[in-house]
Amino acid sequence: MERAKKNYKVVYTIVERRRDKKKFWLRIGAAFPNRDGSLNVHLDATPVNGQLQIRDYQPLSERGGSSGEEAVDLAAALAS
Repeated sequence: MERAKKNYKVVYTIVERRRDKKKFWLRIGAAFPNRDGSLNVHLDATPVNGQLQIRDYQPLSERGGSSGEEAVDLAAALAS
């Protein structure tokens, strides 16, 4: 049986590190499409910059990024 495709989007905010001004994407929630095309957005954190990036979900195995991707510890990233 084929596995059902995930029908949700991932919510990110883009955070700039103080030390080197490098920007990174921080996952802060998920969004679920409604039948009328609108989205229900569920946030685990509130971005201080007020900006959200909502993208289609892609499993790690299907992403075109580097193989060295890892989760980011927000407190450590901002402090460094």
